[in-house]
Amino acid sequence: MEIRELECFLILAEELHFGRTGERLYVSQGRVSQLIRALERRIGARLVDRTSRRVRLTPLGEDFLSALRPTYTALRATIDNTRAAALGQSGLLRIGFQGVTGYGFMDVVSKFEDQNPGYTTHITELPLSDPFGPLHRNEIDTAVVLLPVKEPDLVLGPVFSRQPQYLAVSHRHPFAHRTVLSAEELADSPLVGVAAPAPDYWREAQAPLRTPSGAPVPRGPLVGTLQEGLSQVAANRGVMLLCHPTTEYHHRRDVTYLPITGLPESALGLIWHSDHESPQVRAFANTIASDLTTLGP
Repeated sequence: MEIRELECFLILAEELHFGRTGERLYVSQGRVSQLIRALERRIGARLVDRTSRRVRLTPLGEDFLSALRPTYTALRATIDNTRAAALGQSGLLRIGFQGVTGYGFMDVVSKFEDQNPGYTTHITELPLSDPFGPLHRNEIDTAVVLLPVKEPDLVLGPVFSRQPQYLAVSHRHPFAHRTVLSAEELADSPLVGVAAPAPDYWREAQAPLRTPSGAPVPRGPLVGTLQEGLSQVAANRGVMLLCHPTTEYHHRRDVTYLPITGLPESALGLIWHSDHESPQVRAFANTIASDLTTLGP
């Protein structure tokens, strides 16, 4: 099996466009077609359907992609780490983290350092209002952030810690004595939002503008950090959506956390800038991908 054929297939699965795949591989569109046909001959079946209007994977191609991607990532990380060790290289991996470094995350960081003795890590908390800026400015190498991520120049790696959402309310709020809330009840109280420069789509995901049925949600204060948000909640100036791990970590006598139904689960994802991918980043992504059960469902 030719590695180049596998690389071509993986990139084509991302781009779904033969021309852009060729640009990323620095080969012609015809060469991309040759590599895919050669891979399909080795497999013995079609992996890609191509028409004049679109390119898509066949069902077998989708299955092959799911199995191939983690294996290829692990292989590439192994080669990079071995090459670095042979050259006597070491390096610092700068990790940004949004929220709480719980649910086994620090155990995974320790495992990464144990498996890669040439690397050290430095962990930085990211502002709630700027989840992607430090990566764009090359202040960190990789980051764990709340989803979604739609930035074209950022790569989304392993996704983990899918958890139900909770609503933080002041102990003086009428909701404080409830045991569970519905997403429709967000229309009954101002919702603390996230300030810029976080992109609009991300801010809306953390503080939706409407309930699932379409009712408008009142706008509350905009905050730049988690602590600012909890302070606004404690002052009864609004309520705030949080992921479950954050509520377990930030116990306050003046704030009550209530499960809320009818909203998608929150999730964390490891991201990095496509222009600054490194052996350290790939090795760390591989460590997280192999330890998802440690980090939660």
